[in-house]
Amino acid sequence: MKRNTLIIATAMILTTGLVIASCVSTKVTDKSGTQLWSENCQRCHNSPPSSAFTNTQWEVINTHMRQRAMLTEDEIKKITEFMQAGD
Repeated sequence: MKRNTLIIATAMILTTGLVIASCVSTKVTDKSGTQLWSENCQRCHNSPPSSAFTNTQWEVINTHMRQRAMLTEDEIKKITEFMQAGD
């Protein structure tokens, strides 16, 4: 009896975690590169203007920052596109 209760409780916790994770990822997909840049890049430092670096340099910078800021591939893609688009 205790084992069944433990299994059910574990399943409920895992299901809740999956639902929460799917909600978070949906919110990120709705955000623009501008929003993601503002929320992620500027939380640690003042970011330089997009014209400060070439498109290739932005790709390298953002690849590095993806690891440091724990950004998803989708987030870094949007941020890179925003920075490469210029001011």
